[in-house]
Amino acid sequence: MAGGKKFSTPVGDIYATNITPDKTAGIGNYSYEDFEKAVRQGIAKDGHALYPAMPYPSYARMTDKDIHDLYDYFMNEIPPSAQKNKDNDIPWLLSARWPLHIWNWLYVDDTQSVNNANKPDEQHNVLLSRGAYLVEGPGHCGACHTPRGVTMQEKGYDASSDVYLSGAMIDGWNAPSLRNISMSREELKGLLRTGKSQHDALSGPMSEVVTQSTQYMTDGDLEAISYYLLNFNHPDAGAVSTSGAITYSPKDGKTLYSMYCSTCHGDDGKGKDFTVPSLVNNSIVTAKDPASLLSVINDGTQTPQTQGNISFKMPAYKQVMSEEERNNVVNYVRGTWGKQADK
Repeated sequence: MAGGKKFSTPVGDIYATNITPDKTAGIGNYSYEDFEKAVRQGIAKDGHALYPAMPYPSYARMTDKDIHDLYDYFMNEIPPSAQKNKDNDIPWLLSARWPLHIWNWLYVDDTQSVNNANKPDEQHNVLLSRGAYLVEGPGHCGACHTPRGVTMQEKGYDASSDVYLSGAMIDGWNAPSLRNISMSREELKGLLRTGKSQHDALSGPMSEVVTQSTQYMTDGDLEAISYYLLNFNHPDAGAVSTSGAITYSPKDGKTLYSMYCSTCHGDDGKGKDFTVPSLVNNSIVTAKDPASLLSVINDGTQTPQTQGNISFKMPAYKQVMSEEERNNVVNYVRGTWGKQADK
């Protein structure tokens, strides 16, 4: 929690700050009121506005109890660190903080910060309410999976918006739509807990989310999150558009796939259960944008490291195949097992 993680933004790189209870470098001098204002409103103790790379528009929905519990955790269980904060790499003309107060007025809404998960009687409503709270609030899933507008705000912050969780680009990866997940609740829970399931595996930024976060969640909360996400079930939300895609070239791609990919993923693309993800109905393969699939082939990837589960690694092929060859593999995979195969 000593900070330093880089977030690339259109206006420059931002570095996470020290939030350990150190009284000089961290937040050791923050009262609960100071902490609550920073987490929910994006305002630091000295009054300056935080950059919304910190997802306080989502945290604004959190309950008072959860904010209190977070404060107690940071002040009593995190060891203090004197590591100094790193200056953000934003040109001074764009680094002014005062416009963020206007941004907050436009986009931060804390009117839905009350968790009603335990009030309804029906199990459906209990799971749905708890899942909505976790996904829209502390989980801030929309920060990656919801497209952003011209002022970098998420275009929707809850299920009332048709574009909420409809997919977006982040760090060169395509964060897929979560509104059309085609797997069982148990399989989705397994992915969030271990990063892999019988037919699928997570990679890219989501691998870090599992390693550092979701593997530690309770079974009840994973159940609620899975129930909430699968409740969308919009069958047309994930339809693949071929607009802007590379021209399909199956012959060269098939040969290259057989040489480099079929040993693990199989000639039928179905992979190996719980080890190698299937390419059939894989969200990276069926995505509108092939960026994530290209990233996996170019740079390789590995499944999350979680308790009781070893990580499996796929090698990088950027130095093995030419760019044209890698594109042909992508075209073959998407043309064979993506939804545009019959187009």
